[in-house]
Amino acid sequence: MKIKFTQLTFVALLINLVAQGNSYAADGGQLFKSRCNTCHMVDKNSTGPKLQGAKQKWIDAGEGDLIYSWIANSSALIASGKSARAKEVSAFSPTAMPAQTVSKEEIDAILSYVDAPPVVTTNPTDTTANSVVSTVVKPDYVGNLSMFNWLIFLMVILILIIIVLAGSIMTYVKSDYFKSKVTELGNKSKLLIIVITTGSLFVSNQSYALNFMRPGEAEKGMPWLQVENTDLYALLAVNIILLIVVLYLRNLFNQMVAMVRPKKEVVETPVVAETFKKVNALLTDAVPIEEEHTILMEHEYDGIRELDNNLPPWWVWGFFATIVFAFIYIINYHVLGVSDLQEKAYQKEMAKAEKEIAAYRSKMAMNVDETNATIMTGSSDLAAGKAIFGVNCVTCHKADGSGDVGPNLTDKNWIYGFDIKDVFATIKLGRPNGMPTHDALLNPIQIQQVASYVLSLKEVPNGKPAQGNIIKK
Repeated sequence: MKIKFTQLTFVALLINLVAQGNSYAADGGQLFKSRCNTCHMVDKNSTGPKLQGAKQKWIDAGEGDLIYSWIANSSALIASGKSARAKEVSAFSPTAMPAQTVSKEEIDAILSYVDAPPVVTTNPTDTTANSVVSTVVKPDYVGNLSMFNWLIFLMVILILIIIVLAGSIMTYVKSDYFKSKVTELGNKSKLLIIVITTGSLFVSNQSYALNFMRPGEAEKGMPWLQVENTDLYALLAVNIILLIVVLYLRNLFNQMVAMVRPKKEVVETPVVAETFKKVNALLTDAVPIEEEHTILMEHEYDGIRELDNNLPPWWVWGFFATIVFAFIYIINYHVLGVSDLQEKAYQKEMAKAEKEIAAYRSKMAMNVDETNATIMTGSSDLAAGKAIFGVNCVTCHKADGSGDVGPNLTDKNWIYGFDIKDVFATIKLGRPNGMPTHDALLNPIQIQQVASYVLSLKEVPNGKPAQGNIIKK
């Protein structure tokens, strides 16, 4: 029994959906941003403790297997009394971590990601810092959800078009006239199905699973469905495949219709021909063949004569248009100054960006600078400062702060001042003797944390000889 076209299409779409579902495997970065980023940061404490090195701490405590139970349901693990590590971590925040619907493989993917997050390398000529942990940027979930809805709507429309076209084609195929064409049409359809199905198997193995937010999980203003950028890319790819199918079926349908309808001879009417000639003459200013003898030039080369044709009017008009545009440009930019030149436009954009940065820092409680910085004495802040110091400062000052290329940070001698405001300004703005600026690498809170950590260092014996005339009492 022959397999019908509609049956083959249904099988191909089914295989495509299964392949898509299997390809959406867990990815640590995407899972972290959708599940953990609300309360946790990779390299420093936030609402919850930092996650970098968390798995190793559970292993060191002899409870490496219990970390999966902790993430799945922290309250149940605490109530069971099986884990001393769980009680220790729960003391970090009075709010219990909500239960997470994640598999063991997804937990492993998240933990692998936070232990080795993406790294942004600095300028290779900068000898003071080799790398800095990149910040996690949240997608625009509100905009993504809107785009997701439109793509779903488009996909539904394309599927409906495919159904209509397939039904129309089947009506033609069932007719006696096309019985001789069924085999050829079936082979083409099978080839298309194989291409679609094979393409679906090569979809990138990313975390395309949509994240529905349970009550209490979403931040204020967050949508009910978190759509990642990769979800949009996958859905766009599906729409492109469906569009190709629509175009293919439309082409088959048009070919069948052309076979049924008798071909009409298109006779060019004298009016159309005359109109075309007039338009062509207007655009090219060409001389009719019978009058070319009037524009022949005197010279001749091997029997070849040259015509003295005028330049095409469309080209001349374009040349004059560029001259007019040049005058308008000069008057606009250089005489009246209505529009800004590149340098002035850049300065305006930078000034606007500075205002936006200041507003953002004020909103995020990061409006700290060298005029109002204060010492941070909390253990979490000092730990964060130590981590930042280990990434950015050890190259010049050593891990213990005893000094190498840079000065000793543990003695009582200071070159640019030992007050927290002075140290903050040194880190942020840099100094002329080799200290680079870190304003672009660290936010104000991070600068304040590392400055506080530097001031908390104890003097190291046999460190680099003291430099500077300012003596800390």
